Amino acid sequence: MNQPGALCLLEDYGVLRFSGADVVKFLQGQVSNDVTTLTGGTPTGGTPPGGTATGGTLLRAGLHNPQGRTLALLALAAVEQGDILALLPLELVGAVAAHLRRYLLRAKVAISDASTQLRVLGLPALTAADTLAGPRIGYGVAGDARALLLQSGRDAPPPQATLPREQWRALDIAAGLPQVYSTTSEQFVAQMLNLDCINAISFTKGCYTGQEVIARAHYRGRIKRRMQRFVSAEPIALAPGDSGRLNDGRSFRVVDATVRADGLCEFLAVASSTGAPQEADESGQLLASGGIAVSSLPLPYALPE
Repeated sequence: MNQPGALCLLEDYGVLRFSGADVVKFLQGQVSNDVTTLTGGTPTGGTPPGGTATGGTLLRAGLHNPQGRTLALLALAAVEQGDILALLPLELVGAVAAHLRRYLLRAKVAISDASTQLRVLGLPALTAADTLAGPRIGYGVAGDARALLLQSGRDAPPPQATLPREQWRALDIAAGLPQVYSTTSEQFVAQMLNLDCINAISFTKGCYTGQEVIARAHYRGRIKRRMQRFVSAEPIALAPGDSGRLNDGRSFRVVDATVRADGLCEFLAVASSTGAPQEADESGQLLASGGIAVSSLPLPYALPE
């Protein structure tokens, strides 16, 4: 049992820093959310190297290819002097930085990897471990009270950092928060990951890469496959990018997953909506049932009809 107030050391998080006079304008043309709404609150504690993140709440946004498929999910935070930090899986930092640099052209923006300068800690609540220095940023959605703490990478990890990473992942899954990894990059259109349900898309901000496809799906078409939450009926291990078939015949692809203490796998996966007709192959032949036996679990937000 974890001690109350324990922190999670998110070693698999990386940090990109965007700085320069055109940083907001540049990101506005690249990501799915409205970067002009990104504001901070009052920082708590000390100053990380290169500037103090101003607190507030993370602005979630997708980075997409022209076909609207999600390259990465960025958690954006305002930083003093106009800089913006983007938190994302460490394994994607290099690829995302290289992708975005191709679009810089004459923009006055510098993109740098700050992953070694800043440590990211997960807090069970915004006021947890209030003796620790560092800015705190609201993290959760739909009543999730968690927060992130940014620390200098030069400091030793705090002794409270004892919350297992898999437990933080389980909280993300319960909150219906998707993540994109190298195995799932460019696999899902934005709405398949419920980005419209967690306020990670602005449909009024104007153009950005992939916007036409994402807007068309929003205004003209019903998304037939959405991210849902499941738990297996028997012990099994699944990982992001795994695909298969549920016992009702629906195909699925895993977004994120964790194995519980009882050996059952709780996971987020993109699949046809519950109650959808049995799927057919290319010739129209109904696909046979049989696959992973699961139960559906609720998400803390409603999926569009």
